[in-house]
Amino acid sequence: MSNRTIRVNELVQRELSAILHQQYQSETVAVTITEVRVAPDLRDGRVFVSIVGDEETATQKLRWLRSRAPAIRQELGRRIVLKFLPRFEYVLDRSAIRGTRIIRMLDELPPPVAGEAGADATPPEAEG
Repeated sequence: MSNRTIRVNELVQRELSAILHQQYQSETVAVTITEVRVAPDLRDGRVFVSIVGDEETATQKLRWLRSRAPAIRQELGRRIVLKFLPRFEYVLDRSAIRGTRIIRMLDELPPPVAGEAGADATPPEAEG
């Protein structure tokens, strides 16, 4: 990914977040733009959205966001000057949910038993 594409992605993410939280404040309290990926030709892109709540709430918010996409794109065009303004596809970002599930699973693992590999090493706190 080129440096320009990375900068455009970050700019679009910042501006989309600002638009949502300034103009649609009550509807987007539980919505976070986690990532934007714009194609190098600037024709289309994906907006990854994390939504706090259950599956039904996430589906409703995503549907609402997709229905407002033309107005959001129009406002974005006023704020950002690009050769082409991408058409965005809004996608639910499930990485936070997966990350939380992995952390929960790691927390449930039993602690290492003395005598296993690496268990007999001196802990850093005990040195010195």
